[in-house]
Amino acid sequence: MEAYTQFATVYDRLMADMPYGEWLAFAEACWKRYGKPSTVVDLGCGTGSVSIPLARAGYTVYGIDLSSDMLTIGRGKQGDAVIGGTVTWLEQDMTEWEIGEPADSVISFCDCINYLTEEDDVLAAFQATFAGLKPGGVFLFDVHAPQTLQRYAEEQPFVLDEPDVAYIWTSELDEERMEIEHRLTIFAEASGGRGGTFARIEEVHVQRAYDAEWIKEALLATGFSKVDAFGDFKLESPDNDTERLFFAAVK
Repeated sequence: MEAYTQFATVYDRLMADMPYGEWLAFAEACWKRYGKPSTVVDLGCGTGSVSIPLARAGYTVYGIDLSSDMLTIGRGKQGDAVIGGTVTWLEQDMTEWEIGEPADSVISFCDCINYLTEEDDVLAAFQATFAGLKPGGVFLFDVHAPQTLQRYAEEQPFVLDEPDVAYIWTSELDEERMEIEHRLTIFAEASGGRGGTFARIEEVHVQRAYDAEWIKEALLATGFSKVDAFGDFKLESPDNDTERLFFAAVK
């Protein structure tokens, strides 16, 4: 996720409308079904928009991300606020993460797994997560469904034009691999800038979508005893219109 080095500075501004509340509600609904955790690992935690609320709710959270810049922003957002639990920020690769003790639950939301564009890397992330979970622990994550990447390719380009930030976003899809390359040119108001000074940021993000059955079989082959699939933040089975696939894998 090296692309997030520059993107980190404007990430929260551009992601302000993301459904963080729905991810948190989905996690709580799953924990009610599979068992409430004490310790939670947040893989691909970014700037902590899920990690920090979980800590404030009393969980012991480990926020793991490959981008030191994103983690720095997360620490700043946490600040000195009163938190019922704790957040420990770790710069690690999600394909080989470890926290030194088994976790009750692992989450990875906001399509982080889609950034693993080789099957072997997805399998490595599943194996590391299985190893890092307590028996009975649950791994919760979401991915873009293949049809979502197709929709991005069909609907691009995307344009944002606001007083403090603007972007042009184009996408190109490799249908055989179901892999999409997003190219963004972002103009963000410079920190402390005056007179309309903007910084230009060039970003390339590549994601790959995987078939839901392949993901389920890969989780079972890793050793998970039970795998459930859901669609679009609901504890309901996905269908052909599902845009975001969710999985709950129990060790």
